[in-house]
Amino acid sequence: MKEADCYDGSTNGVVVMVEPYSQTEQIQQVVYRILDANLDRAREGLRIIEEWCRFGLNNAQLAAECKKERQEIAHWHTGELRAARNTPGDPGTDLTHPQEEQRTSIKSLLQANFCRVQEALRVLEEYSKLYNPNMGKACKQMRYRIYTLESSLMGRHRQQLLLRSRLYLVTSPGDKLIETVEAALKGGLTLVQYRDKTADDTVRLQQAKKLRQLCHDYGAIFLVNDRLDLALAVDADGVHLGQQDLPIAIARELLGPHRLIGRSTTKVAELQAAIAEGADYVGVGPVYETPTKEGKAATGLEYVRYAAKNCSIPWFAIGGIDPNNVNEVINAGANRVAVVRSLMQAEQPTLVTQFFLSQLISRMKPELGMSYV
Repeated sequence: MKEADCYDGSTNGVVVMVEPYSQTEQIQQVVYRILDANLDRAREGLRIIEEWCRFGLNNAQLAAECKKERQEIAHWHTGELRAARNTPGDPGTDLTHPQEEQRTSIKSLLQANFCRVQEALRVLEEYSKLYNPNMGKACKQMRYRIYTLESSLMGRHRQQLLLRSRLYLVTSPGDKLIETVEAALKGGLTLVQYRDKTADDTVRLQQAKKLRQLCHDYGAIFLVNDRLDLALAVDADGVHLGQQDLPIAIARELLGPHRLIGRSTTKVAELQAAIAEGADYVGVGPVYETPTKEGKAATGLEYVRYAAKNCSIPWFAIGGIDPNNVNEVINAGANRVAVVRSLMQAEQPTLVTQFFLSQLISRMKPELGMSYV
């Protein structure tokens, strides 16, 4: 590289000004800085995810997958790229957004860091084509692996939250739908099903979007009753199906392996079939007569007792359960209950939610075949 103001014999003695770096070299340094920054970003995001797999889930396999990807990224993080780093001169260090300053739940934290890793890998994939095409190919394949890891981990997160959920709110139409659900979430509710059999699809879509966002802000599961298309449209955590709805196998094919599928059951044969078909949880009831299930006879507490002894997946007693009879249902063996009117028509949904949870948790019994790790 020529120095500025140097004499060059090829110009017949004329003094010329030469920039310290050519334009090509300047672009090269910019590319190096972009690669360095995104390699750091991908490694940092993966480490955050890895720590949850290791300490939050105690899952050695998922933690090892994260570590393997981090090491793959480190392989491409050469000294040449690190040497181009210019942190004091990087205007991006002062850029921030309010959403980056807080996380509402472990789920939102994990989701944000998966996005960070995936975006970084996409940048690496493109800019590596100017540096090392093999690196670009490697980053492309890595990005697809991270998508798979995200699906697996977030699906596992849903399953864990389902296992921890004791109270299940099934909504009913009303002017205070959003306010009531949020009040229950403030009381500790972690599982919500949106159910509206009569509204127009435009209304359902709007309400489902609002409820989905609300549930995720509070770290709760959001499910849609019956409608797989609506569940997919709003990115719900899954669906709840009645006995007359699509087979679970078809729903699984459409929703993928990591979303939740529940099934209503009213008798032993339906319960056994739902388990065999791969339901993630079942409803057991209606325990008492309820206008929500008009025309269906109550199953009574005997069916609850059967489920307590024989159901190997999470199950929720449902149907006419309220603060006055919930302890009868618990005494029959229920560790989880689902309610509609008791919360949707409550004057103080937060307090009613807290009451239900206090009764369920204080008297919780060991469950058949359940693991809470």
